Amino acid sequence: MADIYNFSAGPAVLPHPVLVRARDELLDWHGSGMSVMEMSHRGKEFISIAEQAEADLRELLGISSDYHVLFLQGGATSQFAMVPMNLLRGGKQADYVNTGAWSKKAISEARRYCSVNVAASSESTKFTTIPPQATWKQDPASAYAHYTPNETIGGVEFDWIPATGDVPLVADMSSTILSRPVDVSRFGLIYAGAQKNIGPAGLTVVIVRKDLVGNTLTGTPSMFDYKEHADNDSMLNTPPTYAWYLAGLVFQWLKAQGGLDAMAVINERKAGKLYAAIDASDFYHCPVDVRCRSWMNVPFTLAAEALDADFLAGAKAAGLLSLKGHRSVGGMRASIYNAMPEAGVAALVDYMKEFERTRG
Repeated sequence: MADIYNFSAGPAVLPHPVLVRARDELLDWHGSGMSVMEMSHRGKEFISIAEQAEADLRELLGISSDYHVLFLQGGATSQFAMVPMNLLRGGKQADYVNTGAWSKKAISEARRYCSVNVAASSESTKFTTIPPQATWKQDPASAYAHYTPNETIGGVEFDWIPATGDVPLVADMSSTILSRPVDVSRFGLIYAGAQKNIGPAGLTVVIVRKDLVGNTLTGTPSMFDYKEHADNDSMLNTPPTYAWYLAGLVFQWLKAQGGLDAMAVINERKAGKLYAAIDASDFYHCPVDVRCRSWMNVPFTLAAEALDADFLAGAKAAGLLSLKGHRSVGGMRASIYNAMPEAGVAALVDYMKEFERTRG
């Protein structure tokens, strides 16, 4: 079978060795006679899977005992509500930074529960840059400050962590988590949908400082209370067991690659090759400010929109899948998460050069 490279923004490509191992363990996990999909989440077999996954994630990110690590459902979108429900803690306002589509969704949801101070926004530049922190209008009275380190749709990424003083910092890391080391101690809460760099859709990881839980808004459902989940080891109800298991396999794969320091080197190199090909051409264009281009999601346009359909058809024939840009911005988008091999980026660059040669 010819090599296929999947550039989908999510659900996204998974490491091939993880898929092979999951296939081999599908019918009988470690001699248990059961598939992981069939196991009781309270049985000793799955408990061992869950505990190992948490231990490996803590090791990869250097998460201290000051933080709960939760494996939840509902996607990052549920966190747009859970964050204010749990972190307002009697406050009436939160700071939000608006750098793209996912920031806007988080802001819209937060306004159901509190006053939102939009401390900074790049909407006037069509979300192609990030406002310098010196221009932000932060409020030290806010209960927390929220930002999106990587905007999957627009391809804009922070290469720095905002300073928020005593205000807890909250980050939606859905599309950048595990792509490089990060100082978790700088954050009050990190959340991430799994379907980009962690595993399959259906699982959401929350890393929350312990002192921030336990004081929810009146009327918060138990399923939206971080303390309830922490007190029940993320098993307040039946968790997404198979997705949790696959995430654990990805964590083991990352450790085998050399951890996040090694992944950072690879990811920077992959992104650099693709951006270099775009910038060296008058046929392709990336609208994002060079200073804040994403390592994970690379948007680009062709010289003429009329060529888009042919570009995508040729890419599919060449085994390069899911390159169509988000409907809100058009053009192309190559998502090159941890599991995208360097050979995939090289194949895309070669195809782009050949397409330009024949159609430019």
